Amino acid sequence: MRIDAPARLTEKPLMGVLKGERPAVPPMWLMRQAGRYLPEYRALRADKGGFLELVYDSAAAAEVTLQPLRRFGFDGAILFSDILIVPYAMGQDLWFEAGEGPRLAPILSQTDLSMLKPDFSRFEAIYETVRQVKAALDPDVTFLGFAGSPWTIATYMVAGQGSKDHSAARRMVYNEPDRFAALIDAIVDATVLYLSGQIEAGVEAVQLFDSWAGSLAPLQFERWVIEPNRQIVARLKAIHPDIAVIGFPKGAGEKLADYAARTGVDAVGVDETIDPHWANRALPQGMPVQGNLDPLALIAGGPAVEEAVDNIRAAFADRPHIFNLGHGILPDTPIAHVEALVDYVRKQGVTD
Repeated sequence: MRIDAPARLTEKPLMGVLKGERPAVPPMWLMRQAGRYLPEYRALRADKGGFLELVYDSAAAAEVTLQPLRRFGFDGAILFSDILIVPYAMGQDLWFEAGEGPRLAPILSQTDLSMLKPDFSRFEAIYETVRQVKAALDPDVTFLGFAGSPWTIATYMVAGQGSKDHSAARRMVYNEPDRFAALIDAIVDATVLYLSGQIEAGVEAVQLFDSWAGSLAPLQFERWVIEPNRQIVARLKAIHPDIAVIGFPKGAGEKLADYAARTGVDAVGVDETIDPHWANRALPQGMPVQGNLDPLALIAGGPAVEEAVDNIRAAFADRPHIFNLGHGILPDTPIAHVEALVDYVRKQGVTD
């Protein structure tokens, strides 16, 4: 398969796509590419004693950010951190229970937001990680920062932990909309501050992860996903006019088109549940897309992943496209399958 495209205008393939270019070989990176499927990551985390300890050791976090680039030669580096650094800086305590995930306290379903004492110095170690990665990064690699989107962050802050249906936050939306709106506004403010600091430290583009966007009804999606993300994008671009923003509302389904048209993001991530051919028809013409390989197809490898790659490439043949997964890479993903994926995507871009 050959994709005719204009000559690359920028030095960095991934940045070129975010600016609307369509190179024959799509640039690629993988969500959660720095993480538990890599033995070098597991060794470093064991040495540091815990996840948050690793995030707050800037030299170690920079090393984790760079590890997958050494193995796979990806076109994008994604900052190693966690979306819950924002509520941590907003004044909640944060820790990780072994085998159970993150915990936040006090729980905002039981405590008023005004009781929290923000400490935005908790962002400083993350900015130092950015500076260290930037100094070591290959000049052809695009450096991506990120934050969680307000709805997703709010679900954790209200419940104090992750949940399957985000019931605590959804109940607050209906029963205490003013209180929930105040929380969202505070998260927007903190997120703009956080991402602006990442940009000033050296990231070249940012991604907004709305991991739980799919749990909202359409009217609530408009209020708590589209509008807060629109505010973040507008405020960031007022400070940093040239920054590129990738929006990733996982589970948005048919609401993805509205999100893409109204939030002001420069590109959208497409999760694995969305038909890429539908996405190509529904999204604004010329808007760059990212995704949407099923992480389980990558675990399967072989013909399954090749068929999926071919389908995705065909769907986005006439659109700027960053090849990626539809969600984060899973811990039991074989490294050999990632190597084969990189090789297949890049070979398919230059052969008939």
